[in-house]
Amino acid sequence: MPDLLTRLFRRRRDHGLTCRELVELVTDYLEDALSSAERARFESHLGACEDCATYVRQMRETLVVLGQLPGETVSARAEAQLRATFREWKAGSAPHS
Repeated sequence: MPDLLTRLFRRRRDHGLTCRELVELVTDYLEDALSSAERARFESHLGACEDCATYVRQMRETLVVLGQLPGETVSARAEAQLRATFREWKAGSAPHS
């Protein structure tokens, strides 16, 4: 039986959204930032794909656990650098050193 990541990244065009596309949209879904049409496609795929439903459930559980961790202070400079690096990564460009 293929592992979870292999199953997640299988293409599932029959549900209007591939597993890979779902993984790329999961943060926006959990933050309620998808359009109603995107949310409908996302939820339609979840209803038909047990692997992705498991993935989203695990992401929710992870967020709950992480929300219970005590916060640590990060300097404003370090936070700005982390945010910039994440934005660059998300945009598909390499981070600057």
